Amino acid sequence: MKDFKFDRTAFKIQTFEEADAANIFGKEVSYAERLRQAYYLISQAYGFSMSEQPRLDRTYFIIKKLGN
Repeated sequence: MKDFKFDRTAFKIQTFEEADAANIFGKEVSYAERLRQAYYLISQAYGFSMSEQPRLDRTYFIIKKLGN
């Protein structure tokens, strides 16, 4: 197994003001655009494309009624 080292150059220490200014999900960005960006990041992390989405395996989940 390959050992991974922590890349300390990927991030830098910031003040709250600097971090707030660098936030790409600011209040001026609409919720629809935030969701689109988040979905893109998830698709990159799990390795599927936006056009060919993974199918939900409906055999895995079971729904039962509570009560009578």
